[in-house]
Amino acid sequence: MSFLNTIRGLGRSSKKTKKDIDPSSPLYSLPNGSGTSLRRTQSPTKVSPTKQRTNPNNQMQFSNSHTSSPTKRNRTSQQSSRQSPQRQHQQLHTTNDEIVKEPQELPLFLCEPFVKTALVKGSFKTIVQLPKYVDVGEWLALNIFELFNNLNQFYGVIADYVTPEAYPTMNAGPHTNYLWVDGNGQTVNLPAYQYIDYVITWISGKINDQSVFPTKSGGAFPPNFLKDCKNISRQMFRIFAHIYYQHFDKIVHLSLEAHWNSFFAHFISFVKEFNLIEANELAPLAPLLANLEQQGKIV
Repeated sequence: MSFLNTIRGLGRSSKKTKKDIDPSSPLYSLPNGSGTSLRRTQSPTKVSPTKQRTNPNNQMQFSNSHTSSPTKRNRTSQQSSRQSPQRQHQQLHTTNDEIVKEPQELPLFLCEPFVKTALVKGSFKTIVQLPKYVDVGEWLALNIFELFNNLNQFYGVIADYVTPEAYPTMNAGPHTNYLWVDGNGQTVNLPAYQYIDYVITWISGKINDQSVFPTKSGGAFPPNFLKDCKNISRQMFRIFAHIYYQHFDKIVHLSLEAHWNSFFAHFISFVKEFNLIEANELAPLAPLLANLEQQGKIV
């Protein structure tokens, strides 16, 4: 049974969708044996929480900018006359132009018990591996179709909260800001809702394009299919990262953290299995990935 059955009906209303997404395919029922049909029968469509401003085409590009500004301070070397000689001696060894980082509060998704909460125990390694006698292009297309479909539904749960006033930038924490590259090659700092709208529209266009994601029997995958899969996976990860940093409290409020964490572990296991995302792109969630590896949820 799909764990997404628990959140159906929590997403955006049908008035805001061009076409309902088929929710019948469960996330954890992907076949991995021979003799089972793997054809995709229906393509997902974009579900937008707001009215679409523009409709990006396949030529749009993406960019990200990582900015780091850790807070630092200098300790003062002033000593009180009431301090003991031992205390004064200790300060002589620690106050000479020493720079220390102020303690930073961990994001909620790294705090216990949430970081260890999961719907599925164990690793997803065997689920994402290419089954025997299955074409690798068809396996990539099937998994990306399912993962994007489920991510779109999860985003629908918190989409109404992603307002331009509350989230004027598409960021993944204080040190990572994702920029959009428009048709003129100019980088644009978009509100989170608009960036995600553009990404969902772009991915939907790719998946619905028979020349990119063929669904007919015997259809050949184009030479740049793997590149498209990598671009789609990278943009999906950015949505994951934004939700983890900015909206995980809403996920917890709805008691969906176990579903969300397992879904993310499934996604990461898949992209790592087929090398779809570069290591530098994963940096914003590196502490979470390390924790999941220690738990044995991703290998």
